[in-house]
Amino acid sequence: MAQASKNARTSSSTQKFFCSSCGGEIKMKTLFENGKVKNVAECEKCKRLERRPSDFK
Repeated sequence: MAQASKNARTSSSTQKFFCSSCGGEIKMKTLFENGKVKNVAECEKCKRLERRPSDFK
């Protein structure tokens, strides 16, 4: 039996990040500042902003 190509395989895994200080969920947001698009990670509970979710550790 033939194998499915790597492009035909689908995976539906998403990674959730949690803030180490308060335990709130971290969401990615897109901001438009000074004519530039900026992606930031924000904790929903304590409203802390970082560049990426891994910076919360």
